[in-house]
Amino acid sequence: MDIAFHYPPELLKLLIDAVPKLCKSKKDLLLFFQGAGVSRQMLAPYESLLRTNKEAFNKYHVTRELLTKLNETGEKSLRERRETLKRVTHFDDFSVCWEADQAVARGLVAQIRDLVNVKDSFTRINLEREQERHDRLEAGRIEAEEHRKRKAELEEIRRQFFALFAETNSHRRGKAVEGVLNRYFRFCGISVTEAITVKGDDSKGIIEQIDGVIELKGQLFLVEMKWEAETLGRDKVAPHLVRIFNRSLAGGVFISYSDYSAAAIEDCKGALHDKVVVLCKLTELVQSIEKGSDFKQMLHAKVEAAIIHKNPLFVPMS
Repeated sequence: MDIAFHYPPELLKLLIDAVPKLCKSKKDLLLFFQGAGVSRQMLAPYESLLRTNKEAFNKYHVTRELLTKLNETGEKSLRERRETLKRVTHFDDFSVCWEADQAVARGLVAQIRDLVNVKDSFTRINLEREQERHDRLEAGRIEAEEHRKRKAELEEIRRQFFALFAETNSHRRGKAVEGVLNRYFRFCGISVTEAITVKGDDSKGIIEQIDGVIELKGQLFLVEMKWEAETLGRDKVAPHLVRIFNRSLAGGVFISYSDYSAAAIEDCKGALHDKVVVLCKLTELVQSIEKGSDFKQMLHAKVEAAIIHKNPLFVPMS
């Protein structure tokens, strides 16, 4: 809200002193207020007084009464108060004033300009502070809402994930786990592609099934999920290694409910000469979901261990 919305006492006093000195005649005073947009209805009593009893018309009294009325009407007369203030602060031809009033008029206008500038500066500062406060509160609100949404999303993923342990139908569980894992990957900021089916010609039908594709450190990794009670042997790992080697730039991620056999781990170590292969246990996802930890960072650590230390089954410290 600017200073013109309601003249403060110090400004009102300066205006009452200055305006009569800027207007040489009593008629000029009424023309000044008329030019500022003051209604003829408000000016009518003073115009009548000027016509009928010129001696009783006192420029200072009239100015005080008009400015006080304008100040008391609030927002209704905001335009007139702004225009009055503008006319005074922009006044620069003091030769039209009475010679004895010129120096005083200059001083009063200078004081009004300084006061308005100071008030406007404080107003701008206060507005800027209020805007900063509003921005901080809004940023906090958005952050809190985002946190709430992420918390609700993780809770839903947790609910869906743990529901899988009660599913006895292996086919339904296999299809469901793909969806939950892909949802969790996206939640963790991992770029993911849903399951891919590669088909041959009409006679061959489906020749390849890929559970999903994710991107880590700028490289694509084919994802294979196995939920079996028995230890995962090399016969279960080999088909996915073939898929990886058939794609020149792809790496591989295995996720298994059960342990990996020593032979399966050795096969993956051997593949590390040419490909980046990472072995995960489903328990690692369980712990990550339970703790709300950064699974993407965990996968990055596993990829680095596979590349640098030739360890496909590295388990980062939680």
